[in-house]
Amino acid sequence: MQRTFLVLAGSTLLLAASAASAASSLDLNLSGDAVQFDAAGEIAPGIALGGGTLHSDYRDDATQGHIQLLGVDRNSDLDIGIGARWSQYDTDYGNGGGLGLGGYGYAYLPQAPAVSLGGYAFYTPSVVTTSDLDDSLEVGVRARYAFTRNVDGYVGYRRLRADFDTSPGNQTLDSGAHAGVRLTF
Repeated sequence: MQRTFLVLAGSTLLLAASAASAASSLDLNLSGDAVQFDAAGEIAPGIALGGGTLHSDYRDDATQGHIQLLGVDRNSDLDIGIGARWSQYDTDYGNGGGLGLGGYGYAYLPQAPAVSLGGYAFYTPSVVTTSDLDDSLEVGVRARYAFTRNVDGYVGYRRLRADFDTSPGNQTLDSGAHAGVRLTF
């Protein structure tokens, strides 16, 4: 039930954000154990609202949904965003949510302007969590290639860990390489 609510709420929010935004993106990536979908749109110049969901069978069943508000800047050298993210977890280890901080950053290579390298990280400390969640950390690195002005393909590595009061220690919910595509419009 909670998973269905997350998907419906996230989809509604993403559609509203995409419709109201000047610049938007859709992102889908896959690995042998996981699928992740994200969408974002600028609601004002330099401010992006987005969200997404990650479902992983890495060790056990885990779903993470998130909504984020970031300050963003994109130019010919850098693509960066910093801000806050609410993440909600529905896992075999426990359930809960929390408010985290983090962001992403990519640098375009001067010798190959279609290539960008970078990554992202979001940390949620125990002081701002609910239910079973104690803390969480999602980090990733990616190498992107711009096939066209509006289509990026990428390969990357992601690690998602969370600590729940209902299970001993940090649990790795997803870890491994993935490949994806991002559309911007």
